[in-house]
Amino acid sequence: MDPPENSLAASEGRCGSEVITKASLIGKAPSILWKDRGMLRLTDFIIDCPDTMKLAAFYSEVTGRPIKEGSHENWAGIKFGEIELAFIRVDDYRAPQWPDSEHPKQFHLDFEVDEIESEQRRVLDLGATLQQDFVGPNGYGWRVYTDPIGHPFCLCRNKGFNWTDQGLI
Repeated sequence: MDPPENSLAASEGRCGSEVITKASLIGKAPSILWKDRGMLRLTDFIIDCPDTMKLAAFYSEVTGRPIKEGSHENWAGIKFGEIELAFIRVDDYRAPQWPDSEHPKQFHLDFEVDEIESEQRRVLDLGATLQQDFVGPNGYGWRVYTDPIGHPFCLCRNKGFNWTDQGLI
């Protein structure tokens, strides 16, 4: 039996030979649902950059997570549970020019925040640049920034808001 689509909403499911209940999921990583399934697992999200340690230091400060021990000039990382946000040195790195489609962003990171104004001050002090503001009068939305070498990321204020097929509720 496949794991339920929304396992936390279901009272019980099965993953391989293990019975999964809502109570058994409390405090566990979502990957437990796919144990024994032979499924692919995302392990790294890798960002090209000219200076791995400098960009890792920026995102370490943004997220409050330490740079992984053993990081060096060619590869640096920050662990988020089982996933590593990694930085790889690329000679002749060319930064994206967001929102210019001639030099596309290729990816962006979203960070959920409770208080967007204080987090904005913090990331700007760390070297980010504000690019665009999409925060509405109700407090919902996001702001687009670029890190010190041009990769876009967003601070998102979505807590307490839900999207449906009809839009934001």
